[in-house]
Amino acid sequence: IRIARYLPEIGELTLKGDYAAWDPNFSASAGRTYRESPGFSGIADFNPPPTVTWAETFTLGLNGVLPTGMSYNFFGNLPRQSGTRGGIEQGFNYTPAAGGSFTQPLLRNLWIDSTRLAIALDKRNLTQSELSVEQQLINTVTAVTLAYHDLIEARENVKVQQTALELSERALMENRKRVEVGAMAPLEEKQAEAQVARSRADLLTARQQFDTAQNALRRLLSDDFATAAQMAFDPTAALQAIPVVFSRTDSWFKGLAGRPDVRQFQIDLEKQDITLKFTRNQLYPQLDLQGGWGLTGFDRDVGPALGTIRDRDFENWNIGARFTIPLTNRRARTQHQSAKLQKERLLLAYKQLEQNVMVEIENSILVARTALERVDATKAAHEYAMAAWEAEKKKLENGKSTSFVVLQLQRDLITAASQEIQAKSDYNKALARLAQVEGETLRNYGVDLTIR
Repeated sequence: IRIARYLPEIGELTLKGDYAAWDPNFSASAGRTYRESPGFSGIADFNPPPTVTWAETFTLGLNGVLPTGMSYNFFGNLPRQSGTRGGIEQGFNYTPAAGGSFTQPLLRNLWIDSTRLAIALDKRNLTQSELSVEQQLINTVTAVTLAYHDLIEARENVKVQQTALELSERALMENRKRVEVGAMAPLEEKQAEAQVARSRADLLTARQQFDTAQNALRRLLSDDFATAAQMAFDPTAALQAIPVVFSRTDSWFKGLAGRPDVRQFQIDLEKQDITLKFTRNQLYPQLDLQGGWGLTGFDRDVGPALGTIRDRDFENWNIGARFTIPLTNRRARTQHQSAKLQKERLLLAYKQLEQNVMVEIENSILVARTALERVDATKAAHEYAMAAWEAEKKKLENGKSTSFVVLQLQRDLITAASQEIQAKSDYNKALARLAQVEGETLRNYGVDLTIR
């Protein structure tokens, strides 16, 4: 869960980075140029003196792109120029200027462009990453549920095997007494001893399975197994099978409406619609509205030169349009056709996913229903095995049966008890898996997932 939790954070940072395309850019520059030019004249015996010019420029600028796709550029500069001619200083000239320009798309890139496409897609990518966290949480909670039922089943099996060992030891003691008084052959005592050894081995196996089940639950409940290994679990829940009414229609509705993977695929379809909108817009020709406005000034002193800017003495502006169209527009047409084919492929894949979900839910219902029926069947088998063992035991006490038959029925009784335990556990695990494929796991446990 912690690993999956990084995905929305990464997605949110990616989305914030997309908006950076609309951030304005500030620029500042300063520079100085120097130039020497030789004098030249076409008149014989006359050579003008050489000239030396130098200029200093200070410029500020602000440019960027608006969410409408309009690009803008504002500037202000303060050039200063001077020089010498024939060694005579020419003085300073200040020619400040300020203004701005813009370009607004009117067809291509008007209602969507690459920046707005990236933002729209990454918004949905962020939602998908949140759904992936939900899916991981569902999977983890389901895994914990299954491990918990495995632990309860292992605990109950330990109890059954302990009971089996106690019954075997009691039978051994009774057989020994009968052998001592000559009412039973020594072979039957050996059979009872073999049953005790077998029961002890089965108990050791059951305890090992219980420890393994605890380790499985420790791994799911903690990321520090060294610390978790010191904890011991004692489930408080009793192993029971509560009947549930299954509805295929309701389960299909839940799965098709609430499963995170289904909702993720629905978002994939939304993303493809956005891509289609973009590629369709790129089929249009480029028609841009362009304009600009500015002020210029001139004086030998900086103050009066800036004053002409302030007073708008020398104003200029321009406005117009630029039209550009590729003669074939092959790239845009093929990209749009490819996007439409991708949409059709996604629609078919979505129908396939819906069908797979319905089949998965149907199979889970069948497994759960069968497991519930097995609970009733194994419960009856357990009761019949108990009655048969008790009846045969009475016959043995009356000398009308053998220890071998009693021990055989005792093993059948233990097997029937274990099968009933497994059937109840399988039923509860089948319900957990059904909730998983329906996407109802978190709702069933009252888990409210809020990421942002």
